[in-house]
Amino acid sequence: MAPDGALMTGSEDTHARGRVWRTLGGSELPLQADEITLSESGLSRDEISSAGKPPYTRGIHATMYRDKQWTMRQYAGFSSAEATNERFKLLLENGQNGLSIAFDLPTQLGLDSDDELAQGEVGKVGVAIDSIHDMRRLFAGIPLAEVSTSMTINAPAMVILAMYVAVAEEQEINPVELRGTIQNDILKEYIARGTYIFPPAHSMRLITDTIAYCGTEMPLWNTISISGYHIREAGSTAIQEVAFTLANALEYVQAAIDVGLEVDTFAPRLSFFFNCHNDFFEEVAKFRAARALWYELMEQRYSPSNPKSSMLRFHTQVAGVSLTAQQPLNNIARVTIQALAAVCGGTQSLHTNSYDEAIGLPTAESVTVALRTQQIIADESGAASVVDPMGGSWLVESLTKNIKEEARREITNIDALSGALKAIEEGYQQRAIHDSAWQHQKDVESGRRKIIGLNHGVGEEQITPTPQAIDPEVAARQVTRLSQMRESRDAARADAALAAIGKAAGGEENLFPLVMHAVKCECSLGEMIIAMKQIFGSYRAPSGF
Repeated sequence: MAPDGALMTGSEDTHARGRVWRTLGGSELPLQADEITLSESGLSRDEISSAGKPPYTRGIHATMYRDKQWTMRQYAGFSSAEATNERFKLLLENGQNGLSIAFDLPTQLGLDSDDELAQGEVGKVGVAIDSIHDMRRLFAGIPLAEVSTSMTINAPAMVILAMYVAVAEEQEINPVELRGTIQNDILKEYIARGTYIFPPAHSMRLITDTIAYCGTEMPLWNTISISGYHIREAGSTAIQEVAFTLANALEYVQAAIDVGLEVDTFAPRLSFFFNCHNDFFEEVAKFRAARALWYELMEQRYSPSNPKSSMLRFHTQVAGVSLTAQQPLNNIARVTIQALAAVCGGTQSLHTNSYDEAIGLPTAESVTVALRTQQIIADESGAASVVDPMGGSWLVESLTKNIKEEARREITNIDALSGALKAIEEGYQQRAIHDSAWQHQKDVESGRRKIIGLNHGVGEEQITPTPQAIDPEVAARQVTRLSQMRESRDAARADAALAAIGKAAGGEENLFPLVMHAVKCECSLGEMIIAMKQIFGSYRAPSGF
């Protein structure tokens, strides 16, 4: 029998702790790994119980999904707060158990919807959030104490999180009850994505201020989600994704320690965010390698006392860049393979892309198919019934070892450049990703890498879904709402709140409480960012990066 009963099939009750497992031969085995007798399993006790123990190669929990499934999130956000609120409610009604917010480009860049630089982009790739009023609309009728919310926002993450907390308080929810994640990962923006605002050092200040504030006021909140997803989307290899992500994480850990935080006060709330591509076995191995490598790096460099400080917890999104506009229904198969790899690799939460995302924002129909894909994997495939189902495979174990060793070698190279931040300033990671992306493109164009429907298996069949429509009036409505808010608010109170942010930005005071106060004074996102920008300045990447 393979480790953890790889030949087992399970009962229908996914969450029942007393559940038994029936092997293909008909024998029944109890749920808990340590209850399986050695004679039944053919394994040593150490082999059976290795999941949930350092270095966590086989998973961070001893029973993984056999006690509790991963959190199913569907990344959602478009047009107005009201339209996104309707999508959230649809997903929750269909069985999703966590929300994941996509913000429009102006919001990601700290711009109000009435900023001239926001023209043509309001509500297009996500929801527009300009003030606390929009955040109220976004979560109207959704009790925030009962959902886990993930927010993909980076440069203005502090402001967006403050709006969320303020709305929770209006729902009479204590912030200590809030569960979720703010991405808040600015280093990968400099590396791969580009939605930065401030110079790196000042951006790091906002991150450490948020980590410090949440450490005492929001103990269940994940204060940062260190992302390899966008690094991979930009063209990196699986090894580079692991290496650059963990190097960024080490930079955040050191920055927090440098401002006086003890590692065990914040490291347990660090989370990670990885991509999942089409090479099934490589992706499974990548997740296993990342867990083991992170454990070793944290233990070697910081010797934390809390075991959770060295435990890599991660969210996965399947690879958007792998989707094709040609023969879009093929994307359902791609998403299924990728999602299954994430589950077999031990993810804690998962987003499955919709088949029409290479054409436009997903429709209610396509996003439901994406959610159902997760549910079928969870409840029909049997993959969730097994702890580390790929463990013990010669191929997967070899790939895990190789990815771990190569990623560590890359981190050593970054260390030689004085860490991730200095390496970014020199363009090290950016150049490496560009080289990998160029090689991938050459492989596709030469036909060495086959993409079905694009350069292989190309037929006459073409199905073009109708993409999600965006309300053409959303921008005008946002502009009107901003104008009305500014006319009706207490102007002196708002001006004083903005001045306080500017003053604190020039000193060492934690900015989070001041931003929270400004949110409640009806200051807009853009106004608060401008107050900081007047002190911090703006960042322009060196030419060629």
